[in-house]
Amino acid sequence: MLTKNAAGVKARKRLCMTVNGRAVEIEIDIRESLLDVLRDRLQFTGVKQGCSVGECGACTVLIDGTPMNSCIYLAAWAHGKTITTIEGLAQDGLLTPVQEAFVDEGAIQCGFCTPGVVLSTTAMVDSGKSFTHDEVRRELSGHLCRCTGYQKIVDAAERALREAATAADESPV
Repeated sequence: MLTKNAAGVKARKRLCMTVNGRAVEIEIDIRESLLDVLRDRLQFTGVKQGCSVGECGACTVLIDGTPMNSCIYLAAWAHGKTITTIEGLAQDGLLTPVQEAFVDEGAIQCGFCTPGVVLSTTAMVDSGKSFTHDEVRRELSGHLCRCTGYQKIVDAAERALREAATAADESPV
């Protein structure tokens, strides 16, 4: 349902989406970013607000499996979509193989960029594609790490991709 503001502009909308496997229905201002709805209204604080212009990657979430900067993605566009935040990855307290690779490789550091980078890496792993070193760096290039931990981040992403490929090779057909 849309409501109109004083100028007659439709300003509010009922948003229905799935976040981390749960159906969410919430009324939003059509000008709100997905970042604001997820972080401030739904309390998914793993979605970080960094630059607010889509340059740093701190606000990255998966929208239908694709990494997106939620700070420049209007919440209204998420209607009917499936959103995954960092809070939606670990199940029953168990880290995913991607998360484990980041821990094991020391790629966490301060942790501000980590949720977005982990989600982008998860999307790469889930794609089932293989990536060269340069392709991994390109895929992660939209993420700024203030701790300059890029090498460890790339190492973690490559490890997660290798382990996923090995697991796929070993699984029965």
